[in-house]
Amino acid sequence: MAAIDIANNSLPSAALPGLGRALVFANKLGQKAAEEIFRKAQMGRTSFIAELTGSGAVSASDLAHIMSISFAAPLLDLNAVDPLRLPKDLIDFKICQAYRVVVLGKRNNRLVVATADPSDQEAAEKIKFSTQLGVDWVIAEYDKLSRLLEASGTTATEALQGSGGGEFVFDEEVEEVKEEDEAETNDVEDAPIVRFLQKMLLDAFNMRASDLHFEPFEHYYRVRFRVDGELREIASPPVAIREKLAARIKVISKLDISEKRVPQDGKMKLKIGPDRVIDFRVSTLPTMFGEKIVIRILDPSSAKLGIDALGYEPIEKKRLLEAISRPYGMVLVTGPTGSGKTVSLYTCLNILNTAGVNISTAEDPAEITLPGVNQVSMNDKAGMTFSVALKAFLRQDPDIIMVGEIRDIETADIAIKAAQTGHLVLSTLHTNDAPTTLTRMRNMGIAPFNIASSVILITAQRLARRLCPLCKAPADIPREALMDAGFSEDEVDGSWTPYRPVGCPKCSNGYKGRVGIYQVMPISDEIQRIVLRDGSAMEIASQAEVEGVRSLRQSGLCKVKLGMTSLEEVLGCTNA
Repeated sequence: MAAIDIANNSLPSAALPGLGRALVFANKLGQKAAEEIFRKAQMGRTSFIAELTGSGAVSASDLAHIMSISFAAPLLDLNAVDPLRLPKDLIDFKICQAYRVVVLGKRNNRLVVATADPSDQEAAEKIKFSTQLGVDWVIAEYDKLSRLLEASGTTATEALQGSGGGEFVFDEEVEEVKEEDEAETNDVEDAPIVRFLQKMLLDAFNMRASDLHFEPFEHYYRVRFRVDGELREIASPPVAIREKLAARIKVISKLDISEKRVPQDGKMKLKIGPDRVIDFRVSTLPTMFGEKIVIRILDPSSAKLGIDALGYEPIEKKRLLEAISRPYGMVLVTGPTGSGKTVSLYTCLNILNTAGVNISTAEDPAEITLPGVNQVSMNDKAGMTFSVALKAFLRQDPDIIMVGEIRDIETADIAIKAAQTGHLVLSTLHTNDAPTTLTRMRNMGIAPFNIASSVILITAQRLARRLCPLCKAPADIPREALMDAGFSEDEVDGSWTPYRPVGCPKCSNGYKGRVGIYQVMPISDEIQRIVLRDGSAMEIASQAEVEGVRSLRQSGLCKVKLGMTSLEEVLGCTNA
């Protein structure tokens, strides 16, 4: 971020944390901007530094360099640090998590501690008090610091083995514990079942899993995590825990523990630090041998990654930003379940979320908490449906409306009327690609002129596994195979190298993380004419191609050329 001249500003407010005042004095952040970020952090109950880096006001890398210069402290790249070799007995790990610090070593009677905020006197005093040792700060990037702390946590497998030598001792009855929002269970935290569940959730978060599956069978019990789109078996605890574990999850999710015959949905939270609260969406399903429970991890920080982190190509990013900056119209995000639609929508909302805009969302349920946005969860039993919520929104003076999913003609009609009467509407649909979205809306019963006059852009997306940068290797793919996949003759000229997965201790079968593949289709005048004459999806696709819109396959092949993912991964998640 460019330096902001503060010559005409007053001195930074004493209410600002030391980090904020240091940035203002260093001319790297305006006083008003710092105060606004501090206010948002307080509203969202996050730390100032998390909000600062998450908002994009200052990147983690720039912040580390500024702090290193301002406080005359050495700068360290934590990517060069092996988590397994860090000292574990010098300080309580809870203190490290609470203050986002990592102990690197000890010299005489002083600890060498990595931090992103050397102005945090409370952290220094807490470390001194608990260890009776002095503190020498080393500056590190905040995002790398957080990842290193997550990698240093105890795994769920260790928690299993540490619970009475691997054997579970259960009470005769499940104790119902009234949970606070942060799921603090200090009164029963020594119970093996509670420790196991807590560590399982933390382990899933550390592995960047999207879902946890707790599956009971006749003679065994299985726990699987979905990591980078693939399910992996993580643990096989005793069958006897199935009812106790299900009851525990239902208690903290505020579900009815006595009801085991019908599916239930709920939410719970886990606080893993002063600036990190992770939400979990819980779904139960009665099966032959007990209740299967699937827990979806909803990390609020994913909505603050920024549009650049999602994997949009420059032209796709430009089209999307232009669409959401318009005062009215409908923007649709499409794709199958688990393709990242929610994160894309929340990223757009985070960009639009300013003090001068009224944003309301209708979701089933509201997955990620976004301070400053009026979020409404659907409740069919109470009569709160999408259509009811949308009718209420239109009486609430909205500027932007987000509908979790357009499922029926009534919801679609109200959303379209809102888009036609001066509101920006964002929503999702389950379709295969952008062109088929328009014909799907027509099949739902929406009149062609309503579609043409309201929809301004459609984004179709998939998530492909990202190749591990540490172990990926050049792939020897024949020229003919590349052309069969969709590359043109000009593109297979040998000027770039495709890569294949290998596998190393830092990744999973050669992949680590995922990258988005997008088809971003603005609705041009010509596409509107095709819709008005009730043209087919093939006609729309052909016109979109003429206008320079990449298909999902073409977008995926761009990621192959950039070395982000493998050809087989793109072929597996896109159609030709």
